Amino acid sequence: MYLYELTLQQPTAIFKSAYGNFSSPKAQEVVVSRGRILELLRFDDSGKLQSVLSHDVFGLIRSLKAFRLTGGNRDFIVVGSDSGKISILRYDEKNNKFDKVHEETFGRSGCRRIVPGQYLTIDPKGRAVMIAAVEKQKLVYILNRDAQAKLTISSPLEAHKSHTITFDIASLDVGFNNPLFMSLEIDYQEDKNTKKLVTYELDLGLNHVVRKAQEIVDFTSNMLVAVPGSNDGPGGVLVCSENFVTYKNEHHPDVVARVPQRDGFYDPKRGLLMIASATHKQKGLFFFLLQSELGDIYKVDLAYADDKVSDVSVKYFDSSAPGNSMCVMRNGCLFVGSEFGDHYLYQFRNMDPATDIYSIADDGTPLFLPSKLTNLLPIDRLESSAPILSAETAPSSAGDSSGGLYALCGRGGQSCVRVLRHGLSVTEMAVSDLPAAPNGIWTVKTSSSLEHDTYIVVSFANGTIVLSIGDTVEEVSDADSGFLGSTSTLLVALLGEDAIVQVLLICVK
Repeated sequence: MYLYELTLQQPTAIFKSAYGNFSSPKAQEVVVSRGRILELLRFDDSGKLQSVLSHDVFGLIRSLKAFRLTGGNRDFIVVGSDSGKISILRYDEKNNKFDKVHEETFGRSGCRRIVPGQYLTIDPKGRAVMIAAVEKQKLVYILNRDAQAKLTISSPLEAHKSHTITFDIASLDVGFNNPLFMSLEIDYQEDKNTKKLVTYELDLGLNHVVRKAQEIVDFTSNMLVAVPGSNDGPGGVLVCSENFVTYKNEHHPDVVARVPQRDGFYDPKRGLLMIASATHKQKGLFFFLLQSELGDIYKVDLAYADDKVSDVSVKYFDSSAPGNSMCVMRNGCLFVGSEFGDHYLYQFRNMDPATDIYSIADDGTPLFLPSKLTNLLPIDRLESSAPILSAETAPSSAGDSSGGLYALCGRGGQSCVRVLRHGLSVTEMAVSDLPAAPNGIWTVKTSSSLEHDTYIVVSFANGTIVLSIGDTVEEVSDADSGFLGSTSTLLVALLGEDAIVQVLLICVK
């Protein structure tokens, strides 16, 4: 016997997100993880995000990435979970579901520190994936195609190192050379007060992974952001640490930039960390967005020539609720998903941050005062009740007997009181005035093969009216519908494949 735990309402917090073209080459879609829920969001006709598919994985999603094989036009999804497996999924638009392309087991189930799944990164050309644990273990899988052009995955290649704690990993853009991966690590056996940036190389010819190089970085470094390379940029990686962003690349001097700070909040003794990042890349252009733990968003640009970076520019862009994942979309939108509070969709309306807003602190740190949104335009918000800190049941304010659940939600500036009531929300599509109080109402199809109902039949004491369902709801005549409208109706139903039965009330004197 197998028991599943199901909740009446799915989690609302978003932990990970990935942007890609999952259903078609030009689709603008975002896959998000809500704990154990994998959900696909897509733009509707009004430009807002709507849920297309919500799938319960019956586990905990720890990491999530999208990738595309070289020459492909649709993206796959790689999921690291607490199942001890790496799963590769593909969205099936016809059946509206996630198809499991591959699933490889590498460890025991559970969120264990030495079982990979916490960190995940993909080679920009879609040739390999690295999945890492918090401690010791790292595995690399080679992705390829078989004779039928279907995705294949190799046996795991180990890149383990004992007594090592991992903080973040990233894949370098090296074109079609051997894939390179970078990792922020501490070897607590050698020196627990030293943090290193370690480079791993996947040798596609010899089919193994080696530690190619290592370099000491600032001990407060917590996040890596890969820089486009090959023909799209200088390559390398951005290392985010307290108050600084550093550009690093092999055989290249470090380029360091200060992060502007909030005026009145800045304290030289207290550092500011970046918590989320997003990269936008198109032909001849790329930039980065970083978000701090205060919610401030920074735009990062690189000045380079011949793959030599001369300057890193970090400018204050706008402020939003702090999130743990950001996605820049090709249609000019920014999605910010949060674990603590609502999720926001913005549209870019200006890509050049102001430069005359700064003052300079005594130590040379640029200071600014956050203001209302100037470069981002909010166009949609996905509500979230997470986290619920306290809840009480009480009669509703309207005075009826249904009652409600009053919950304290959110954190910081997003804290609020929400009233939760039983029931589902509905959207009013059309309104039609009725001549009297009805005594019966039915919806019916004209054929069993149709997906939606065709007519709404409303019965009165001395007659019946028929409404046609389409873009609008309109009354149709008896001749067009086939119903008898001169008397009251007791029942309307579909009979067989394409016949409709109407039960009438006829009074005989």
